[in-house]
Amino acid sequence: MKVTFLGQSGFLIKTGGKSLLFDPFISANDLNPMDPLDLVCDYVLLTHGHQDHVLDAEAIAKKNKATIISNYEIVNWYGAKNIKGHPLNHGGASDFDFGNVKYVHAVHSSVLPDGTYGGNPGGFVISNDEGCFYHAGDTALTMDMKLLPLTSPKLDFAILPIGDNFTMGYKDAVISADFIECEKIIACHYDTFGYIKVDHEAAKEAFSRRQKELIFLEIGVETEF
Repeated sequence: MKVTFLGQSGFLIKTGGKSLLFDPFISANDLNPMDPLDLVCDYVLLTHGHQDHVLDAEAIAKKNKATIISNYEIVNWYGAKNIKGHPLNHGGASDFDFGNVKYVHAVHSSVLPDGTYGGNPGGFVISNDEGCFYHAGDTALTMDMKLLPLTSPKLDFAILPIGDNFTMGYKDAVISADFIECEKIIACHYDTFGYIKVDHEAAKEAFSRRQKELIFLEIGVETEF
């Protein structure tokens, strides 16, 4: 699997012969100078409706004729904009041409940019012959994370928010990594604005003390996992 961090919670992940775009917030992110319309993808996966996760989803999906995967409310909202989608709800999974997608619980809030109800927030577990990973979306630490090792293949890596204030911070994310039984964690939802600035070295040390690796990816650089 090839992973490119796009800032905030945005990732482009190439797996199963397809390109999956998660939570694109690019055009208003000063940390990412790229043009979002330069991105090429087959699917756009949205964890919830907040602007810092969906800002560029419409433009990118239309340009690429991509399919949006999200909860029922978000998929319907984009459907009204003539964008095709596949709705999921919590605990539900479906097979796609790149692998299996399961929509799992997140503790957060969700509203779309125009004030429309965005359904319940969630995360995604993606699995195929290449491996399995978890994108947690925006979430607090929750005991439901303990269900992942019972219901999904062994995680090769997980993408967890660590910025605190609006999501769990890195101290809770370490506990989350224990709950999901994953040793390799990619950080997200940090440093984009003042509320979520993070001490990178302190965060990495907290994970290292629990024999886990916290990875800060450079924006725009593709890394293989």
